[in-house]
Amino acid sequence: MGGYHHGRLRESLITEGLLLLAESPQGDISLRALARRVGVTPNAAYRHFSDKGSLLVALAAEGFRQLQTAQQRAARDAPPGQMLSLSGRAYLRFAWENPALFRLMFGAHLADRDDAELRAAAAEAYQALRRGVATAKDAQAEAVDVDAATLRAWGLVHGLSHLMLDGQLDFMPLGPLAAAEQVLGL
Repeated sequence: MGGYHHGRLRESLITEGLLLLAESPQGDISLRALARRVGVTPNAAYRHFSDKGSLLVALAAEGFRQLQTAQQRAARDAPPGQMLSLSGRAYLRFAWENPALFRLMFGAHLADRDDAELRAAAAEAYQALRRGVATAKDAQAEAVDVDAATLRAWGLVHGLSHLMLDGQLDFMPLGPLAAAEQVLGL
């Protein structure tokens, strides 16, 4: 480690932290293990994250940004009538492929952390969903309450995600992910 200097250490810690989180069945990681993995001293990591909780908050914020990107990418070129379903499918796939991160993002253990970056990332992900619902609504002839429709869409994919991750859909012949996607009409 010696005189090793890392120009983008915070970003590297977050990137490697996400990988370490994915490798841990319970989503338990330590700053010391992360510092070792990145090749810096623990003190270098503590300059960017005061404790494990602040690292987890940064990982969750990055998770919300990645989720939003995945949903936007899935719906980008879709006809308005399919945008919401494709965005929902991206939500389900994100949860399925990133279970520890997904649980971290929505877990109660970060609820007491008042962090501006996390609040902003979560709010932007929600607003992106709301914009998608509004776009889909504009394609329909009937009037729709955008706020209620957004909450309904989020509740559906979020609930299905937890059912998948908790093994509650394992009995489905298609498999958990395919069964959840089928609910969205995919």
